[in-house]
Amino acid sequence: MTHPLLDEIAPLHDDLIRIRRDIHAHPETSFEEKRTAALVAEQLRGLGIEVTEGVGRTGVVGTLKGKRPGNRAVGLRADMDALNIVEQTGLPHASTIPGKMHACGHDGHTTMLLGAARYLAEKPDFAGQVHFIFQPAEEGGGGAARMVEDGLFERFPCDAVYGMHNGAGTPVGQFRLRPGPMMAAVDFFTVVFRGTGGHGGSTPHLATDTTIAQAHFVLALQNVVGRNIAALEPAVISIGSIQGGSPNSPNVIPAEIVIRGTVRTFSEEVRATIARRMRELAEAHAAAQGCTAEVIYEKLCQAVVNHPEQTAIATRVAASLVGDDRVDGNAPPITGGEDFSDMLLARPGAFIFIGNGVKPDGTHHPVHTPHYDFNDEIIPLGVAYWVSLVREELAAA
Repeated sequence: MTHPLLDEIAPLHDDLIRIRRDIHAHPETSFEEKRTAALVAEQLRGLGIEVTEGVGRTGVVGTLKGKRPGNRAVGLRADMDALNIVEQTGLPHASTIPGKMHACGHDGHTTMLLGAARYLAEKPDFAGQVHFIFQPAEEGGGGAARMVEDGLFERFPCDAVYGMHNGAGTPVGQFRLRPGPMMAAVDFFTVVFRGTGGHGGSTPHLATDTTIAQAHFVLALQNVVGRNIAALEPAVISIGSIQGGSPNSPNVIPAEIVIRGTVRTFSEEVRATIARRMRELAEAHAAAQGCTAEVIYEKLCQAVVNHPEQTAIATRVAASLVGDDRVDGNAPPITGGEDFSDMLLARPGAFIFIGNGVKPDGTHHPVHTPHYDFNDEIIPLGVAYWVSLVREELAAA
C-alpha cells in the first residue's frame, strides 16, 4: 500500500509506536486518565497547539488554526480510557497496572490523532480550525456526554465531528462505515426478585420462591425480540449475571435473586418496547409466585447514527488512500456500542472503522479480551486518514 501522504508520515512512525506502547503500558480506566491526558497535553503544547485540559473532567482539546483564512471548523475525536481486564499478551509493553489493560485499542486511537496533530501542526495548509478531541471514559463511563455537557461544542465550535475505531478482524488497509445507524444503543438492566425465602427441603410450600419467578422471567424475556419486535428490527437481550443464594446452602430457597444483563437496539421505539415489556414480565412472574420485582433500566448510550453528507466525505477520503475496493461504504451495522453517538447527536459527523488486521490463519484477537493488542502497523494509515479528512473538509478558503 503506497500513497505520497503515507511516505510523508513514515518518518513519524517509530516515535508514534513508542508513544502508543507507553500509553499501553500505563492504562487508566474511566475518568482516571490523568497520566494519559497529561501526556496528550504535553505532546500538543510541544507542537504549538492551543490546549484546554479538564473538559468533561479528564478530557483534552487541542485547537489548531490553518494558515489560510476560513470560518469552518471540524472536530476529530479519539478515546483514551482502558478496561478492567488482566492482560495476558506477555508483550514487552504489556500493562504495568494490575487488572487494567488497553484491550480496545484506545491507546492506538489516541496515538493516531496525536500523529495527525503533529503532521498538521508542521503543515497547516488548510482553511479554518481543527479541534483535536481526546475523550475520557468511553467504556461505559459516559465521557462523550460529559464533554458535551461541559460545553464542548460551544467552547470549540465544530461544523462536523468525526470518530475512528480500529476494526479487529478487518484486514489492514481496509475501512468500513455506513450512513445511518451503524452501532447500537447500549442499555444495562438489573432485575431484583424478592420473596420470603425458606427451607427448600422440608418446607418449600411455606416459601415464596424467587428461583421459579426468575426462571420463568429469563425464558419469557427471550420471547420479547421474537414476539414483540418487528422481524426486520434488530435487537439483542442478554443475561450476563444471575446471583442468589449460597453455594454452601443448596437446601435454602434464596429470599433475593439479582439478574443483570444488556440490551442492544437501533431505534428508540424498539428500545422503549423492550424496557416496557421487561418491567411487565418481571412484575407478572414475580406476582405469580407471591414475590415482588424491582427493575432498574439504565440507558448508557444512544445508537451511533452517521450523517449522510459526512459519511460520504469520510468514504471518499478513505478511498483516496486505499482505493474504492478497500472501503465498504455500506457495511452491516453492529450491536457493539460507542458513546461517540452523543457527539453525533450534537453535531453532524461520521464514525469509521480502520482494519486492525487478521493473522495468516484468518483468526484475530477480539477487543475486550486479555490477548488483544492494537496493531502498530496501521498507525500511519490512521494518521493519513485524519490528515486527508481535514484537507477535504477545510479545503475552501
